[in-house]
Amino acid sequence: MNNFTLGSYMPYDSLIHRLDPRAKIMGMIFFMVAIFIPAGYFPYIILGVVALVLLLIAHLKLRSVWKSMKPMLLMMVFLLVINLLVVRTGYVVVKLGDFAIYSDALAQTFYIAVRLVLMIMITTTLTATTKPLDLTLGIEDLLTPFKVLHVPAHEIAMMISIALRFIPTLIEETQRIMKAQASRGVDMEEGKLKEKIMAVLSLIVPLFVSAFQRAEDLANAMEARGYIPERKRTRYKQLKMAGRDWIMLGCSFLLMAVPILIAMGYLDPLRIGSLFLEGVGYAL
Repeated sequence: MNNFTLGSYMPYDSLIHRLDPRAKIMGMIFFMVAIFIPAGYFPYIILGVVALVLLLIAHLKLRSVWKSMKPMLLMMVFLLVINLLVVRTGYVVVKLGDFAIYSDALAQTFYIAVRLVLMIMITTTLTATTKPLDLTLGIEDLLTPFKVLHVPAHEIAMMISIALRFIPTLIEETQRIMKAQASRGVDMEEGKLKEKIMAVLSLIVPLFVSAFQRAEDLANAMEARGYIPERKRTRYKQLKMAGRDWIMLGCSFLLMAVPILIAMGYLDPLRIGSLFLEGVGYAL
């Protein structure tokens, strides 16, 4: 049960699983905001520790999460190459003839990689601990105040939940197509540029055809069951916030507030680091 596909739900009984979906979604938003606050390296250490602790509490193996991150490695390498060619600020780290690698290029790539890894970790925690139906209800409840502005809360929540639901399905479909093409002699890794382009097309075309077919089947099934988005509907399951949900929201808000206050100069990272280490030591 520990091997999972990115975006799939893992039916464990943990504290994170029992939290209200609205609290988890808001906590994820606070976490995402904290990721993009330019406050130096220290906040990322705190965010990384928090993300690891959440994964462990949710009974998710780090090895499985790492496997879900592997497809992002190519994009990180691509970003590194682009930054090395474009960024020309900072001090020179390495110089090879007329080509020089600057410190800001490496720092910018590092920031992007860390942010991407943290985003994958926190979104994986959310999708792996929240049922698709609960996720839909939570998103719809959070968007309900925007109905005053004629925002279609239910339709948006339904689209997001369907998209999240089909992420693992599309990943599995991609793996099946790759294996089928490999059995027919298609090499995805080696060959000339033209051969690699043809190999990618042999993967993308059937994947798009399969995705459109699944979308059409889903639309037909929803129409056959009389689904009309504009109609007002009631719920069998009602969401209720408990004390642990409010505590988690408060901790998430503080997690977002720390890098903001550091970036504004109101907090000293070294002082926070010492207090954080003292708290961890006390907890252990």
